[in-house]
Amino acid sequence: MLFWEALASVLIGLVVAYGALHRLPRRLPARPLVLSTGPAAALLGALLTHTVLGSGHTAAVLIVALGFAAALLSLLIRPARTRRRRSVPA
Repeated sequence: MLFWEALASVLIGLVVAYGALHRLPRRLPARPLVLSTGPAAALLGALLTHTVLGSGHTAAVLIVALGFAAALLSLLIRPARTRRRRSVPA
């Protein structure tokens, strides 16, 4: 069962990372970094949750994997660039 949870969590991480790249392409760093952070974060979240809760809580494990992937990918987002107007000295 752990193998399937791990595989599903990696797929969830890839989907979240691809969605983030598709939605915010200019605010994220290099594509390989994002596509590797998503699955790694989801796998870490799934393994931690499986360790804490034990087997038989597949839904909770996958939900936490989704949350971990989203949380770690959100740390990669750069602030939006806003153009500041220069004030002309009087």
